[in-house]
Amino acid sequence: MNWVFFAVGSAFFAGLTAILGKLGVEGMNSNLATFIRTIVILLVTTGIISVRNEWRLPQHIAAKPFTFLVLSGIATGLSWLCYYRALQLAPASWVAPIDKLSVVIAIILGVFILGEPLSLKLVVGSILILSGVLVLAL
Repeated sequence: MNWVFFAVGSAFFAGLTAILGKLGVEGMNSNLATFIRTIVILLVTTGIISVRNEWRLPQHIAAKPFTFLVLSGIATGLSWLCYYRALQLAPASWVAPIDKLSVVIAIILGVFILGEPLSLKLVVGSILILSGVLVLAL
């Protein structure tokens, strides 16, 4: 159940990100705001890796995982750029729910790309999330 702690932490900090991000992009270019956020994340992650002494790379880094990490980084960057621009243009209470469509997208991609099993619970949950986003967005 250790993963639940981190998942809840992720949700909490993602919610906090919307509010702090909205306050942070006031009067600033959203791309510059994303850059500043990225530098802060780099510094915090560097600190954590240093404190935990985790600087050791595997002796052999396979090309496939490395490629997917790079692509994931690109997707994250594009997501953040879009998110901050949306926060600059609309209230956080509108942007954040639409951003959570990422849950439904991740479920769909998990099923089709990763071959994860599709269950009734996933379908119902996805429909409920989609319904909630539609209610909040319209």
